[in-house]
Amino acid sequence: MAKKVLILGAGYAGIEAALTLHKKKKKTDDIEIHIINRKSYQTHFARIHEVVGNRVDADSVKVPLHDIFQHTDVKVILDEIESIDFENNKLASKSVEYPYDYLIIASGGSQNDLGVPNVKENTFSLWSVEEAVKLRNHIANCFLKAIMEKDVRARESLLTFVVAGGGITGTEVIGEIAIWIGQLCKDYSISRKDVRLILVEALPNILDDLLQANIDRSVKYLTHKLKVEIRTSSEIIEVKPGAAVLKSGENIETQTVIWTTGIKGSKLAEKLDIEKGNNSRIKIDGFANTSYNNVFAIGNAAAFINRTCVMPTMVKYAVEGAKTAAANILSLIRSDSKKKVMHPHLYGIAVSIGSYFAVGNFIGLRLPPLLAVLIKHFIAIKYLFHIGGFESAIKYLKDEILDRKPDKFLLEKHLTAPAHALFMVPIRIFLGYSWLMEGLAKISEGWLNKPMLAGSLVDGASSASTTETGEKVFRIVAGHTPGWYAWIADNIVVPNAQIFQPLIVITEIGIGLALISGTFTFLFALIALGMNINFLLSTGLLPATWWYIPAAVCLLGGAGRSFSVDHYLIPYLMRQWRYFIRNKRIKLWLWR
Repeated sequence: MAKKVLILGAGYAGIEAALTLHKKKKKTDDIEIHIINRKSYQTHFARIHEVVGNRVDADSVKVPLHDIFQHTDVKVILDEIESIDFENNKLASKSVEYPYDYLIIASGGSQNDLGVPNVKENTFSLWSVEEAVKLRNHIANCFLKAIMEKDVRARESLLTFVVAGGGITGTEVIGEIAIWIGQLCKDYSISRKDVRLILVEALPNILDDLLQANIDRSVKYLTHKLKVEIRTSSEIIEVKPGAAVLKSGENIETQTVIWTTGIKGSKLAEKLDIEKGNNSRIKIDGFANTSYNNVFAIGNAAAFINRTCVMPTMVKYAVEGAKTAAANILSLIRSDSKKKVMHPHLYGIAVSIGSYFAVGNFIGLRLPPLLAVLIKHFIAIKYLFHIGGFESAIKYLKDEILDRKPDKFLLEKHLTAPAHALFMVPIRIFLGYSWLMEGLAKISEGWLNKPMLAGSLVDGASSASTTETGEKVFRIVAGHTPGWYAWIADNIVVPNAQIFQPLIVITEIGIGLALISGTFTFLFALIALGMNINFLLSTGLLPATWWYIPAAVCLLGGAGRSFSVDHYLIPYLMRQWRYFIRNKRIKLWLWR
């Protein structure tokens, strides 16, 4: 009888555990893998601040579970678990019981109020997409109310925004809000001087895990560029309706307190009859094992003590714990005494403050802001590609570059304007036809059966000339040709003309057919640009073909999405890639 492995929660840790089990199991491992989650998608929490700051839409940070587990043996169950009976190996929701042989608890975390009164009632948290949208709408409504408010004190309260917690989440949230507020001030005709942004941190520094140089750089950017007030060595001791009270006695009147000060176990974890560490997080050993041999805990739900301290709640550690738990369950199923031990290593941290500024440590080195921004994007793309394939990675790039809402500089606004694929169809087909005719014309001129290319021009007047016998040749070096290119032409291309000529003909015909049919449009538009650059370096473009360059550039903007082979081929190849990644083989008839 198959062993049933249940994974509770589809966050970073739960998804990694499920994918690892699917990838590492053998045909002889008779197991069923089920993942239980309340929602049909995973939330990319590393980008939740972008939703708050109106940089991206809420759907941008959702990855459908169907996409993640498509072409795997993982079964998704949408339900909310209310209790776990560890003695009888059962999970229970309101109406269904789920028996298990092995259980991985990846139920995530919840807001930690640190014992501060009235936090839940009077603050905003960021533990779901819905909460992020609620906060975003609240901020916009504060500006709307402010322009109608006559009372000065009430207006100041509406335009004061407090973030409690100067860790990664708190810093990224207030940075994102600060950039969005620049646009809100313009939209509602409110002076930026009338808006207060306050970041409160109990420790002496914000971003305490970073190098001091990066902390200083972040503080300078926040305070000077974004006009954020930073209160370090400060504690909020109470949150009242309309005010945050600091330990110093200061009373900050505000309608917006955003609470990002730490994590505790989920509501479910709090009531489980299992050994726990601090903050209701389930205590685990180095094998990700709980006090029950067949129960593992990972991610924010788990408390793993490493070198006398609880490992921080970062994606890297969640993924490491997930791989460890999955490997050890397979060892138990196989009766293998060898178990995997967690060895979490954090090679670097990158923190973004808006779209164009980030700081980071990498193997102890301080990253320049631009490089930190690129690494932050690379990490996100790598993760999304891992769980969701090309679609998720491309969607991320589209959301972050083309569809990003605020803080685009002037040139970027024009470069990222949407292209309408339908209107590009005539240009695509006509450019393809022109390239096809170029290739066919060369065939009729004899490019496939006799040398037609010649080196340096004698008179510098024309790219086409004749030999002493009256035969037509094409000279590929002109007066404007760079010396390095002329050397390549005279010493490599011309002596091997009977190799290069067919390549040119095949390339031109290939570009033509590909663009006419809309097959790999982006790739062949790039090749067309490359050919045009090659012609420019050699003899220059003819007056009748200059339009090839701007036309090819236009086709890079998604011209293969309409009336084309790409409309069907690219999604098919993406599905095929996802199937191959999950199963290490291809399946030709893969329609969904």
